[in-house]
Amino acid sequence: MEKRRLGKNLEVSALGLGCMGLSHGYGAATDTKDAVALIRAAHDRGVTFFDTAQVYGPFVNEDVVGEALEPIRDRVIATKFGFELPSADGGQHLNSRPDYIRQSVEASLKRLRTDVIDLLYQHRVDPNVPIEDVAGTVKNLIAEGKVKHFGLSEAGAQTIRRAHAIQPVAALQSEYSLFWREPEKEIIPTLEELGIGFVPFSPLGKGFLTGKIDETVTFGPGDFRSMVPRFQAENLKANHALVAALTQIAESKGVTPAQIALAWLLAQKPWIVPIPGTTKLHRLEENLGATGVELSPDDATDIASALAKIDIVGDRYPAHLQARVGK
Repeated sequence: MEKRRLGKNLEVSALGLGCMGLSHGYGAATDTKDAVALIRAAHDRGVTFFDTAQVYGPFVNEDVVGEALEPIRDRVIATKFGFELPSADGGQHLNSRPDYIRQSVEASLKRLRTDVIDLLYQHRVDPNVPIEDVAGTVKNLIAEGKVKHFGLSEAGAQTIRRAHAIQPVAALQSEYSLFWREPEKEIIPTLEELGIGFVPFSPLGKGFLTGKIDETVTFGPGDFRSMVPRFQAENLKANHALVAALTQIAESKGVTPAQIALAWLLAQKPWIVPIPGTTKLHRLEENLGATGVELSPDDATDIASALAKIDIVGDRYPAHLQARVGK
């Protein structure tokens, strides 16, 4: 698979694997044996970039990724700190105090069965801890050989600049897709200016861009999408025009809507590395097939024209979660 570079010198496969959904966020966790097999299948097919986080589970996903990749050394593992786990009341509370970052990293190293974390993200910006203190702590962890590269997730442009001034940021992870294009306004220009890579999560719009979700869908227990405004029935119906446009373009090229959505992301910048997630081998292979889809100038024009006619309806997060992003 084609390789891409995040920041100055972090080389990864053009598509990574978002591992969250194997353990967290989309209903019941995948059996560990099956999850390990899927991660190893991704590696066998050229994926060298695997994304997890402490809060996924919590902790379970790091355990699964650690077990799957322990015998495989030519890979990049990204994980995230920033939530106090476990919390006394069962909620998700931000905590990026330097001492807690260190404690978190030591625990992640054990669960991931490795002696170094390739890419360590702050999961969400903690308003109670200056980003300079966070970046400085990770800088020290890098100097100690416990971390290789520093990343941020869902941070705003000014926070990115302040952090980057203390410790170069290799990558920003945030949501970006044909279903959510907000980063184009300020984030992508900032990243390009600073030489920071971009890792879009939910590059298939949490499954919407596959064309397999419509207003009749019922989300099971534990599926995060049940509380996302954009996935309420009336909004799914209104947003179907986007999937219809994608499907028309995909059929003309003999590929799937998901492959068009991923190919579109890959075509935006050479330093964009999407991390679609899945629990199914055939979906993994479909997603990886997007790396072979080339969009012509006419294709790009058709997609841009379709997007210009469509107003996406519904917020991407409930209000209490939206309040944590873009800081």
